[in-house]
Amino acid sequence: MQFESVIGLEIHVQLATASKIFSGAATAYGADPNTQACPVDLGLPGVLPVLNREAVRMALTFGLAIEGEIAPTCRFDRKNYFYPDLPKGYQISQFEQPIVGRGTVAMDSPDGKPRTIGITRAHLEEDAGKSIHDAFAGLTGVDLNRAGTPLLEVVSDPDLRTPEEAAAFFREMHVLVRTLRICDGNLNEGSMRCDANVSVRPFGTSELGERTEIKNLNSFRFVERALRHEIERQIDVLESGGRVERETRLYDPERDETRPMRGKELSDDYRYFPDPDLLPVRITPELLDQARAHLPELPWAKRERYVNVLDLTRYAARALAGDPDTAAYFDAITEAGADPRLAANWVMDHVAASLNRHDTDIARCPVSPAQMAGLIERIEDGTISNTAAKTIFDTLWEKGGDIDAIIDAKGLRQMCDADELARIVAGIVEENPEQVADLQAGQTKILGFLVGQVMRATRGKADPRQVNALLKETLGVR
Repeated sequence: MQFESVIGLEIHVQLATASKIFSGAATAYGADPNTQACPVDLGLPGVLPVLNREAVRMALTFGLAIEGEIAPTCRFDRKNYFYPDLPKGYQISQFEQPIVGRGTVAMDSPDGKPRTIGITRAHLEEDAGKSIHDAFAGLTGVDLNRAGTPLLEVVSDPDLRTPEEAAAFFREMHVLVRTLRICDGNLNEGSMRCDANVSVRPFGTSELGERTEIKNLNSFRFVERALRHEIERQIDVLESGGRVERETRLYDPERDETRPMRGKELSDDYRYFPDPDLLPVRITPELLDQARAHLPELPWAKRERYVNVLDLTRYAARALAGDPDTAAYFDAITEAGADPRLAANWVMDHVAASLNRHDTDIARCPVSPAQMAGLIERIEDGTISNTAAKTIFDTLWEKGGDIDAIIDAKGLRQMCDADELARIVAGIVEENPEQVADLQAGQTKILGFLVGQVMRATRGKADPRQVNALLKETLGVR
């Protein structure tokens, strides 16, 4: 029997606020354990939560970006369960009245086709603390620095069908929240993580199978690997005559397997009820206007603009729009007047290679967009060759300086004397009679060899396009 998988993700987005969702304690990463947990976070008697307005604004910005249903009034509830890193014995979340309802996210599937994934809801909640199992022999430590950190939990519809597609959706969400500037997206620091719900069913049927939930996946690769293993496990269970149990599972990346964690809870198990310490939140036009003011060009709109307006390939559009900082760098280059396709090639090729070589990111690139635009302009007007431009780029990276001054100091201006270039081309033709004969006999690849010989003779100062055209004209080939 052939099966298909049905997947939905619950993505936890840590909002980039300076303080926690219900207290003034800091949210900075890396502080000493338990130094950023105040009485509100600890749930001490007599304290009251106060809602962080910026967290609400960020949630609304997300809701507008996905064209979601914005609740006129949302409410906070208490989700009751016991865990050592949950000091109050409950988590403040949203259940009956989330701030954002149904919406959609546009993405490119792994095969390049456009897909629209439904969003069921997005709600605000506080994070729990963290249990530390390897710091003390035979003991578990509890760090409550994360307790009260604002989260936006985004729940997708079960629209995803393969592990690869689920990983692509998680990546698309990563791009979106970073573009919106509501999350730094640092997966290693836990700023984004997801739980994956997955079931399998026979192809051609519409009834959903029993699902399991894989908790706390914090990388695109782990999402794909964990789901692939869990799908295979569920199919094996069904084909052997067994029944998939509803449960929560953990993924072990070292063994590349999922393992049972606990039975899957239902909403009734959490005994939700409205938090008596927090009033319902009325979403005013002013709040929506503030959120709307923070809406940038969205990733899917940016990709379409790159393809339809700037005439980039779909591949280049995905690569550039896939990182907000890279897209901003590229946009600044084109806004300064550079040819978009040349700019895209440079950003994806030489700039990216330099960033990797120096182990840095594009936000710290020492070559500014204005300098890149100037460099591309010198290529377009024939002042320098592409090879010379790479030399100039490397000089700008290491030492900075003025582009024209570097060109003159290194003698990189292309040869402008047409008569001199024609003389050199004639000499190369005379020196290579066998290659010329092969080219004229139809071996077109020989042309590249002859162009290379001319470039060598001119020490790279000739315009390769001009050399190419001159050789064709001289030899009477197309």
